Amino acid sequence: MTKTADIILQGLKELGIAHLFCLPGVQNDDFFDALYNEQGTIRPIQVRHEQAAGYMALGAAMATGRPQAYCVVPGPGFLNTTAALSTAYAVNAPVLALIGQIPTPAIDKDYGLLHEIPNQDGILASLTKAATRILDAGEAHDKVHAVLSALINGRPRPVGIECPMNVWGAEVDSEQTLAPLVAQPVAPDPALIEQAAALLDKSTQPLIIVGGGAQHASAEITQLAEILQAPVSAFRTGHGVLDSRHYLSVTSPLGNELWKDCDVVLAIGTRLQMQQMAWGTDDQLKIIHIDIDEAALGRHTDPAIGILADARLASEALLEALSANNRSRPNRQAEMAERKTQMAERLAHLEPQLSFLGAIRNALPEDGIFVEDLTQVGYVSRFAFPVYQPRTFLTSGYQGTLGWGYASALGAKVACPDRAVVSIAGDGGFMFNAQELASAVRHNIAVVVVVFSDGAFGNVARIQQENYDGRTIASDLKNPSFSALAESFGVMALEAGGPDELETTIKDALDANVPALIEVPCGEMPSPWDMVLLPKVR
Repeated sequence: MTKTADIILQGLKELGIAHLFCLPGVQNDDFFDALYNEQGTIRPIQVRHEQAAGYMALGAAMATGRPQAYCVVPGPGFLNTTAALSTAYAVNAPVLALIGQIPTPAIDKDYGLLHEIPNQDGILASLTKAATRILDAGEAHDKVHAVLSALINGRPRPVGIECPMNVWGAEVDSEQTLAPLVAQPVAPDPALIEQAAALLDKSTQPLIIVGGGAQHASAEITQLAEILQAPVSAFRTGHGVLDSRHYLSVTSPLGNELWKDCDVVLAIGTRLQMQQMAWGTDDQLKIIHIDIDEAALGRHTDPAIGILADARLASEALLEALSANNRSRPNRQAEMAERKTQMAERLAHLEPQLSFLGAIRNALPEDGIFVEDLTQVGYVSRFAFPVYQPRTFLTSGYQGTLGWGYASALGAKVACPDRAVVSIAGDGGFMFNAQELASAVRHNIAVVVVVFSDGAFGNVARIQQENYDGRTIASDLKNPSFSALAESFGVMALEAGGPDELETTIKDALDANVPALIEVPCGEMPSPWDMVLLPKVR
């Protein structure tokens, strides 16, 4: 007998989803009973708070670029995951949310049943690219197929399936199986590619801006950069598309300097929001914008050429067009080395953040995954942490989700068990998900988390001090001993008094290959915001 839950599990298996981050409850009992027999294929990873289930699925999706899933009860359980869902939406992560629901006849009746909330499907729809509610087992095949197809096509973003507790176990037509799920990448218009190649061929100061939508096109974009001798700049989600050690890889502050004089910008898989809204545009600047989402093209300013396409397919097509037409260009390695030296001098005052980041980079293998959070060291990492490979710098993007990092790092490690994962947090943000130290031990998830402890919501406190005549309010914190807290969970606990000690302790923790926490007591740090909120230059 095939049930609604079985159809959904078929879909998870076809997508290659090997883990389900979850917190069970009565509305989902029939689903978990069906999952019991599938544990050899789909491993449940139970968490201590629903938000962590969402974040772990998010981290796993960001680290792999592949769909990941979580399952929680309705009402407060679902609402606890919405910060993670909104972050997945912001950073274009393919996350599937499986949400329970009260019995079908009672939905939106305000009976006061356990976990009942009004308009749950509307809330789910507002945070996903596609969402459905299965009210009858007969709908399961078509609705599940439609949502999972949306998950693997078009712009990567979360999707949701809501299922009432009386439908999970309801029988469907046993002769039916879920239809195959087919990904259909969007190829570019050849005519637009030719126009873009011609414009780039005429350019004298080209600049490439990449975002998270370009992560799977690293090799092609590297070739484009070299052919065009075009610097490649990223701010948050685009890090790793071009190896930071490549002479054409530039940080966002240096990208801001180059923006002033560039004549053609090739934007790939990026909203280009910061550049267009903050750095400025004018009639002399020609933008070629490649994106999988048609709505992103022309959202801020009309591009000279807008190309709706998958980043890799468009980059491949551009390479072919340029190889036939592009003129030879002088090598810019010496120029870029000088510019980077000058930029390093501008950034040198950002200590101890730079030294802490250097310690982490030295300790982390080349393919290791770094997960930033909303902390002073994290802010600087967005423009100063060297990233060598795609999908190894995980960030909450424009959502700025305080406390997201540790749980997301756990998900990244589950999905990539053979790679080192280091997460950073401030003392304020870490407490959002400190309970997941228990999950790390329960499932032996060997993430190293570095907690910078300054006894404050440091960014809030500094703004209050600088902008409001020192009238600080609601920004100081009373902390536990984080190392003692970690030890109480059975987590390896270490302390570091400075960057040199931090590098050593991270290496020790990675060598131990167990869940670990490193506490770093620290004081106030210099503001990085003049290097984040960069000026209008044209």
